[in-house]
Amino acid sequence: MERRRRMGEPHLLMLVTVVLVGHLASALDVPLDLPQPPTITHQSPKDYIIDPRENIVIHCEAKGKPHPSFSWTRNGTHFDLEQHPNVHMRAQSGTLVVDISRERTEHYEGTYQCTARNKHGTAVSNDIVVRQPRSPLWSKEKIKPIVIQEGVSLVLPCRPPAGYPPPIVFWMDNNFQRLPQSNRVSQSLNGDLYFSNVLREDSRSDYICYARFPHTQTIQQKQPITVKVLNLDAINDTMEAYYNDTDLFSEEPVDERKPTFLIPSGPSSSKMVLRGHTLEMECIAEGLPTPDISWAKVSGELPTTRLSFLHHQKILRIVNVSEADAGDYRCTARNQLGSVHHTIHITVKAAPYWISGAPQNLVRAPGENGVLMCRASGTPKPSIQWAMNGVPIENAPKDPSRKVEDDTIIFTDVQTGSSAVYQCNISNQYGYLLANAFVNVLSEPPRVLTPANTVYQVIKNHRALLECTSFGSPIPKITWFKESRSGTLGAETHKAHENGTLEIYVAQEKNSGKYTCVARNSLGIYENHVHLEVKEPTRILKQPEYRVVQRGRSVVFECKVKHDPSLVPTMTWLKDDGELPDDERFVVDADSLTISDVTESDAGMYKCIMNTTLDHDSAIAELTVVERPEPPTDLELTDHKKRSVQLTWIPGDEHNSPIQKFLIQYEDSLHHHRGHWHNLTEVPGTKTTAHLKLSPYVHYTFRVLAVNSMGVSRPSFPSKMYKTEPSAPDENPTDVHGFGTEHDNLVISWKPLTGLQANGPGLHYRVMWRQKMMDTDWMTANVTNNSKFVVSGTPTFVPYEIKVQAVNKYGIGPEPAIALGHSGEDLPVAAPESVQVFVLNSTLAEVHWEPVPQKLIRGYLKGYKVYYWKERNLHKHNPHHTEKQILTFSGNHSKGKLPGLHPFSLYSFNIRVYNGKGEGPPSHNQQFETPEGVPSAPSSLTVSNSNLDSLSLEWNPPRDRNGLLTGYTLKYHPVNNSNELGPEETLALAANETSVTLLNLKYSTRYKFYLNAKTSKGPGPAVTQEAITIVDEAVASRQVDIATQGWFIGLMCAIALLILILLIICFIQRNKGGKYPVKEKEDAHTDPEFQPMKDEDCTFGEYSDNEDHKPLKGSRTPSSGTVKRDDSDDSLVDYGEGGDGQFNEDGSFIGQYSGKSPGRDAAAVVNEGHESSEAPSPINAMNSLNSFV
Repeated sequence: MERRRRMGEPHLLMLVTVVLVGHLASALDVPLDLPQPPTITHQSPKDYIIDPRENIVIHCEAKGKPHPSFSWTRNGTHFDLEQHPNVHMRAQSGTLVVDISRERTEHYEGTYQCTARNKHGTAVSNDIVVRQPRSPLWSKEKIKPIVIQEGVSLVLPCRPPAGYPPPIVFWMDNNFQRLPQSNRVSQSLNGDLYFSNVLREDSRSDYICYARFPHTQTIQQKQPITVKVLNLDAINDTMEAYYNDTDLFSEEPVDERKPTFLIPSGPSSSKMVLRGHTLEMECIAEGLPTPDISWAKVSGELPTTRLSFLHHQKILRIVNVSEADAGDYRCTARNQLGSVHHTIHITVKAAPYWISGAPQNLVRAPGENGVLMCRASGTPKPSIQWAMNGVPIENAPKDPSRKVEDDTIIFTDVQTGSSAVYQCNISNQYGYLLANAFVNVLSEPPRVLTPANTVYQVIKNHRALLECTSFGSPIPKITWFKESRSGTLGAETHKAHENGTLEIYVAQEKNSGKYTCVARNSLGIYENHVHLEVKEPTRILKQPEYRVVQRGRSVVFECKVKHDPSLVPTMTWLKDDGELPDDERFVVDADSLTISDVTESDAGMYKCIMNTTLDHDSAIAELTVVERPEPPTDLELTDHKKRSVQLTWIPGDEHNSPIQKFLIQYEDSLHHHRGHWHNLTEVPGTKTTAHLKLSPYVHYTFRVLAVNSMGVSRPSFPSKMYKTEPSAPDENPTDVHGFGTEHDNLVISWKPLTGLQANGPGLHYRVMWRQKMMDTDWMTANVTNNSKFVVSGTPTFVPYEIKVQAVNKYGIGPEPAIALGHSGEDLPVAAPESVQVFVLNSTLAEVHWEPVPQKLIRGYLKGYKVYYWKERNLHKHNPHHTEKQILTFSGNHSKGKLPGLHPFSLYSFNIRVYNGKGEGPPSHNQQFETPEGVPSAPSSLTVSNSNLDSLSLEWNPPRDRNGLLTGYTLKYHPVNNSNELGPEETLALAANETSVTLLNLKYSTRYKFYLNAKTSKGPGPAVTQEAITIVDEAVASRQVDIATQGWFIGLMCAIALLILILLIICFIQRNKGGKYPVKEKEDAHTDPEFQPMKDEDCTFGEYSDNEDHKPLKGSRTPSSGTVKRDDSDDSLVDYGEGGDGQFNEDGSFIGQYSGKSPGRDAAAVVNEGHESSEAPSPINAMNSLNSFV
């Protein structure tokens, strides 16, 4: 809920503030260095009420050249200051100061008038009536108590003493608290207190009327009035019991009645009001029920913008009355029984008022013409009197250039020496207007009064006013230019006013600059320069937002503003249109307000105002502080009944978060320790009463908690204790069950009643039982302080009907419901019969049986259990001792499947029924055989006797043969460096074989083997193994011998040192700024001949490949400089069956540094795609070294 309001129009920055409209019509001011008649600049109001605590100061200030002298009259005669030592006149002023410390103020009451004169004329002030305020005491009177019947109307008179000014009247009690007023009780305009009808609650002894006289700072008090309101019906009812039904008060009770007016009286009245004053009309009616008042204007519409209703619409107020407000107004009083009307005729009179303003001073050059106009109106029409220099004009010296025509004086061909001050006095019976206007005849060249080089600043898109206040006689003509005399100002965007002000309708940036105004008349010319700066407006970009915060937390209001960078901004924060509290919790930053540890008093409207010297902008946001509600108060119990009570309460402060619900809790001090509260019920947050259903024999104490969005309030204070009377139980125990713990008993259990359900003392239970389906009497037992009863000697597993009834000292509970139960179970006495088995496959069989009869189960049937076990494998004759397995089939089943059996095996099984007590006897053991299945994988496969071209394999038979083995299948194939499989070879082996030797294999080659066993059902899963044929030992020995020779080691060291030196040279060349152009030089190689090594490009001619310039295999260095190990370092197998040209006849490694060949390219591609993270092979290292030999 965010609220925002733009502030007023921006201002123009000058030495003085420019007023947009008033400035354009200002009166002509003559510079004080020029001769001029007096002008009164300040005077006291027409009615001056003395403050008895301060001196009397009667103001009269005037200007003129030469400076005027002052004199006073009192009550029409000269007031001689020398005869009044307590009065003095301020220097250079006509203001009188009366010292009242030595003389009573009433000596100086009267009508005063000030006169200011110099050699050019005389000005006079208004008549100033000086009066002393009066606050007379209330006359002593003894007021008798008012005894009145309930329902009738009443008026308590105030009649304050007459004082000056009239006092302000109000009604209060002995505690200085204002008496409450309402639609029924209200104060009239004259101060009387009106009751449309009285109630018993109006009885009191301290109705006191007070009159406050503000000017004397005193309050007068009327004697208290006592009012006693009697209810005659209630008194008669009481008295009849003592006086044999005699009606002591024969007056009939007050009936309901239609309204009648207490004030004003009659069907109509009239009232007069002056124009511009405030009109107040009142209508107060009595009636029962209390009538409502409404208003209407008979001859038009009510002026809604100037209208307000007071005292519950009994007073209609219209401010700033005009002639249009005259007419008939009707007030209507209405209740259910009818209505009444009263018409008030309003007449509007008017003291004199200006039509076109007071007459203005005239400054004319010799020979010019002029007019003084004194246009005013009033009701009745006022009379007009002219005076010159304080003398009636008919008694003033004659002047041929002057002609008086009613409200106008016309001057023709004025001459030097005709200067004077003219007074215009307009009056009727309701007041007067007095105005001074001088005629000053001067010959003066023009002058511009606006300071030179004044800088005007205005906000963009607003109106700009550039002043050129001038004076001259004759009146100068004003011309405006921009920047230079050649610059013209368009009439569409600019306007030059008669007083010389230049108006720019909508200021833009292009309007900034220097402006020149030129004033000229017949006596000369005057030029002045001013400057205009157009500024960007101040705008709030991010406004503060409506915030809801919990008490004790912090809140931040943001207010981000954009303004013209040349203006100095000032951020101000207000709370509820006043200053922020002087509290360190309020922190104001450049664009935010932070309030920490928020309290409830911080709630309100926060306004950020960004002020500059030209304009300001503001935004408002509301802060709502919320908190958990206060606890309810004033808990009261009403409408007491045996099983219910009415609870009412007064809600606590909801802390700006509406109460959602009330939680009602109770404490039972009879059955629980104190402090143990229980939830009873909930009611919506809009309710403050609850009808509570109660239980007998409980000592209730209630409390109420309020819940809003912030949480739960503290509990209210507990209510008074409410005790309910005991009674018989209303309900019986629940959850009644019957079961046996032994084969010959019945245990009856139930959920006991709580203390709240007992309804009285002496709670116990009547337990009843009998066998079902047998027409026998109920067996009965009484049980106290227990929730079960054991019946012994019952037949095994027999159904029973059971009842449990609550009983206390005040009676028995309702008829209980019948529950069913069984006596105790015993073990079953029979086994399932007609047992059969069906073998479904080598691992699954299904057994069938006939269910055991219920009577032989002797309990609740839980299900059947199949016990089965493996006797032996069919290919072996020795028994296989395994633990019995149990498969349970819950419920009443007659078949079940046995999964997970071993193929080609002999199994035994039996079946048993079981109940809640246990298992019955087993059925006769039966056997079944499972058919053959496929065997498991051979239990092991190992490689031995690895030679150059042969390998031996050994294995063990499968652990689970699952039948008679018919043989083995061996499959194998070579694997190359890319883990690709070569041609597959298959070998069939006899069932009794456990080893085989494979001949004619490739040397130094990796092979993968698969071996599986077979039965008549097919082959089983295979076991796998890998092996490698070995390298020729002679070749390996020679390579090792070469690698250990000293000369070879020295050669390798020299090569390594040479490579290191070359790398250092390349690094130096590169750091000098040269580019390492390997790629460019490789692309530029077109000569197939041997390339020598060059320092410039750091290439190796004697080891470079003329065709493809590939890096050395085994030491690959990519262009990024990262060295990667080759896959070829894994094992010798990587070099077998993987590519051509890798080994020569004697086993040495070739092709590493030879010319291009398809085989080497393929190997390079493979190696680049499969990098190894393992250590390099020693065989590879020896082969690489051997290639240098």
